[in-house]
Amino acid sequence: MEKVVATSCTRLDPIDKAGLEQLIKDGKANPEVIKTLKCKTVAEGKFRHANYIRNLPAYIVDEPPTLLGDDTAPNPSEAVLAALGSCLAVGIHANAIAQNIVITKLELELEGDLNITAVWGTGDLSKDKPLGFTSVRVKVNLESDASKEVQDKLIAHATKYSPVANTILRAVDLEVKA
Repeated sequence: MEKVVATSCTRLDPIDKAGLEQLIKDGKANPEVIKTLKCKTVAEGKFRHANYIRNLPAYIVDEPPTLLGDDTAPNPSEAVLAALGSCLAVGIHANAIAQNIVITKLELELEGDLNITAVWGTGDLSKDKPLGFTSVRVKVNLESDASKEVQDKLIAHATKYSPVANTILRAVDLEVKA
């Protein structure tokens, strides 16, 4: 896994604390609000797909050569790990700002065990070999001005309230239709 080292700053750029406080206030005032997120996925050929979200440049997903792709981008399962890592990092950072904790380093290393022997309807789908992730591990490397105990509570809180972690942890209604 490639490691990115920050050398030009001594802390993460802070999140706008007033904006964060407003988000918290709005969430408490309207707890029933549900936001619908959208993504349009366009097959480009082979196993490469362009995913269009809001007005951002396309987010590309591909498969590695072992799964017959061209290895031009993360595969869908790797994108799930990236989404989880980013969601946890956002939660850790936002909650650190809310608690006046200065973060100088935040890196998350994720790995997941995945049964790929049954992809696309082939292979064994027994209870012993379910399709998809069977285990995901996250190692958080957090450096801040807070104690280890406070950092552990910060990580636990961010995990508890992570939308992506909760999506992985519970069953979600899924409808796929033509």
